Amino acid sequence: MAITEKIVQAHRQAPWRTQLQRAGIFLLFLVGGVLVAGVYLNISAQAATAGLEIQDLESRKEESLRRMADLKNSLAIYTSAPEMARRAKDLGFKAKTSLDPTYMIISGYPGRSVVILAPPPGPDMIPQPILKPIYTQSLWEFLFQGTLPFNGVFTGGQP
Repeated sequence: MAITEKIVQAHRQAPWRTQLQRAGIFLLFLVGGVLVAGVYLNISAQAATAGLEIQDLESRKEESLRRMADLKNSLAIYTSAPEMARRAKDLGFKAKTSLDPTYMIISGYPGRSVVILAPPPGPDMIPQPILKPIYTQSLWEFLFQGTLPFNGVFTGGQP
């Protein structure tokens, strides 16, 4: 035997080891497949449960809408003009016309009070000036008032 054959034979595995490795790899893939299928089934079950809950909520919503429409219909019937007139007649009310006014006396009610919206016309109605007299002097008058006594310097007068 050549040395290379001895090296190959020394590194060659026993047949039972290769069979065990193949079985391990197969089991690894099998367990992985089972895990993926389990996750898929779990997600599918959750989706189916959510779908059933949605259907239940939708049916409850439709039932509530039908009941609300029925209640609105009943209210419309009870508040219709013929039904209200019949109920008022049963309670002893009579229809009033414009020729039959009704006055109620309420004790303690003083009546309407007079409201004065504007003062009576008089001499105090003359409008006051909007500008104060101090604001009517010119800038020239303001500058030379008190700073330069106006003693005729500019007019050629005598000091």
